[in-house]
Amino acid sequence: MTFTQWFLFFLVIQVLHFLGTWKLYVKAGRKVWEAAIPIYNGVVLMQIINRPKWWIILLFIPVVNLLMFPVIWIETIRTFGFYKKLDSFLVIITLGLYIFYINYATNATYNANRSLKPRSELGEWISSITFAIIAATLVHTYFMQPFTIPTSSLEKSLLVGDYLFVSKFHYGARVPSTVVAAPMVHDSIPFTSKASYLKKPQLPYTRLPGLQKIKNNDIVCFNWPADTLATMWGDTSGKFTYKPVDKKTNYVKRCVGIAGDSLEMRNGRFYINGKKNVLPERGKIQFYYTYESKKPIDQNTYPKFLIDKERTNVYKILSEYWNNEKVQTAIKENGFLSKIGSDSLYTEVAGGINPNFARKLKMVSVDNKININLTDDEVEELKKYPLTVSVNKVNYGADTAIFPHIESLGWSQDNFGPIYIPEAGATVKIDTKSLPFYEQIIKNYENNDLQVVGENIFINGEKANSYTFKQDYFYLIGDNRHNSLDARYWGYVPFDHVLGKPVLVWFSWDKNGASFLKSIRWERLFTTVHGNGKPVSYRYLVFGLIALYIGFSFFKRRKKSKK
Repeated sequence: MTFTQWFLFFLVIQVLHFLGTWKLYVKAGRKVWEAAIPIYNGVVLMQIINRPKWWIILLFIPVVNLLMFPVIWIETIRTFGFYKKLDSFLVIITLGLYIFYINYATNATYNANRSLKPRSELGEWISSITFAIIAATLVHTYFMQPFTIPTSSLEKSLLVGDYLFVSKFHYGARVPSTVVAAPMVHDSIPFTSKASYLKKPQLPYTRLPGLQKIKNNDIVCFNWPADTLATMWGDTSGKFTYKPVDKKTNYVKRCVGIAGDSLEMRNGRFYINGKKNVLPERGKIQFYYTYESKKPIDQNTYPKFLIDKERTNVYKILSEYWNNEKVQTAIKENGFLSKIGSDSLYTEVAGGINPNFARKLKMVSVDNKININLTDDEVEELKKYPLTVSVNKVNYGADTAIFPHIESLGWSQDNFGPIYIPEAGATVKIDTKSLPFYEQIIKNYENNDLQVVGENIFINGEKANSYTFKQDYFYLIGDNRHNSLDARYWGYVPFDHVLGKPVLVWFSWDKNGASFLKSIRWERLFTTVHGNGKPVSYRYLVFGLIALYIGFSFFKRRKKSKK
């Protein structure tokens, strides 16, 4: 829906409100016209039902207002004497239209001095829970949202099992485009495959002012632009899986290139505007290396210095490989995994490292070559290891899965570019050769009708040889370069897909830990995401504040009980 359509919808709601409540306004001692003036009528209604005037603000906040409207409906009918559970049920199930019945078909009496205290413990409990959910939804939608890290694409900076708080206000809170949706859930109802939202109506894209702009090397949380792998693997059918922007899959990556940059990758390293990109101290680039040992690799000969509590995710098998037909065939035929083609397996499926996995496969060792995911420092240390024969970086060949999916370019996940990252207001020339770089932007992200007839390009019915971008775009990449599904495969991320900035790891859990307490990464609790140096944990400060709050609450209750 456009802003014009929403304005007309708003006027229709105002007309319905006037028709359904004007008699009730009169019975409350107000004028008829006060029920007809938009926004002012809401302020007057708050006075009639004896509730704070600022409640009217909550009625205009998307998602939050879905929770507030039933509250206002119930408060209104109770102010005029309708307290029964059936009345509350009917006003909710009819989306407030039950008030028409009260307005025209009953002799409702205004009770200006009604008690605002719930009439039962159940009512008090429901009231408390309702406003707790409203407050949580407000914070969750516009200020701070919790997330968890399920994959290792930003390993070292963010680990599998990290639980984050993502700030919505750093880059500007995005007003949800999905108007009708379950609060505090994403694209599906928990424990079901049912969508948690209605695709229509949709609000036009709107964003509140932010505190800062996205900078090179910021870690950014965003919605996956395409939300489908179809275009990555040579599918030219033109199919595009539609989801509202705010309901697309949530991702977190490092923003290597910002709008206006020229970006190139050489042997796995990024160059921005011709200069080599240098990550912050906490950011550690990793690649897969083929490690050759003088002896068969098992849990005794594997380099011990590579085993630490931050790398536990490296030693578990990933379901995507475990379920792979080739992996299963190799397990059944050979009893171990190292014989599945050169450079075809990640460390996660290199048997013999994890003792539990080794026992599961009834094996004690693998061959003397495996692929290991390593940082630069680890590579240098591994080269000095007494059993090392060689450590060679895995080099991947040309791959049409790499954006923009043009075979003749010969680009790979380690070598490509340069490419231009579009900036709002910038104009580029387009022809059939350059169009693949910008096709998704023109057609899907900026919603134009795009047609190609021979060598001619038509945008919204007009022949075009240039295009001006409507918004900024970004290039988001994982530090774990050989184990990350990122912009190399899907291309640019529009700013309207940016969700927020991760600011705090409030909890971290290693599900492979020996026990519950040992599974908690205590040193990562309440650590900041950005910054230089080793992350500093503020857990003791937080635990102290929690203890003080509990102690104060206990003392207050005890003092109250004595009185």
